[in-house]
Amino acid sequence: MENVKVAIIFYSMGGTNVQLAKWAAAGAEAAGAEVRIRKVQELAPDAVIENSSVWKTTVEAIKDIPVATSEDIEWADALIFSTPSRFGTMASQLKQFLDMQGGLWATGKTVNKVVSAMSSAQNPHGGQEATILSLYTSMMHWGTIIAAPGYSDAVLVKAGGNPYGTSVSVDQDGKMVEDVEDAAKFQAKRTVEIASKIKNG
Repeated sequence: MENVKVAIIFYSMGGTNVQLAKWAAAGAEAAGAEVRIRKVQELAPDAVIENSSVWKTTVEAIKDIPVATSEDIEWADALIFSTPSRFGTMASQLKQFLDMQGGLWATGKTVNKVVSAMSSAQNPHGGQEATILSLYTSMMHWGTIIAAPGYSDAVLVKAGGNPYGTSVSVDQDGKMVEDVEDAAKFQAKRTVEIASKIKNG
């Protein structure tokens, strides 16, 4: 039985989605997967980032994490995305990355990859569900198999009960309000299990 390869691809301005990605990586690795964590390319000007201490701190903290490429998508059996909500959709940085994968899509290299997604926003109803669904819409065009967590384990209900993917709200100090560590790990484990069934028959 071959190990599943998982690419965890995130965008983060304040650090929340970095942490979600790391929890997902821990869950995937515990399930026996080979994991890559990748950030998408930052699009904001340096001058804008310099004016936000939180943003600047995050950029510095993730400077050694490689930038996601098409090769990461092609390599992976499963993809887990994590993004903040931007007016109910994914961050433009992640959207641009997806939009640049036309070559892979056109040659069928995105078909049957297993996909799951996570999100954050500044309040409990800040668009997290819509953000995840917007990402899944793109993934349907890619021909992927969406592995939403649903209500398949009690840890998901404890974390707020989002059936589409782990989601969290962040307070004014940038701290996560809900305890979603176990949910993120479980979601990654479920993604690996589904990908393993597809890869290994």
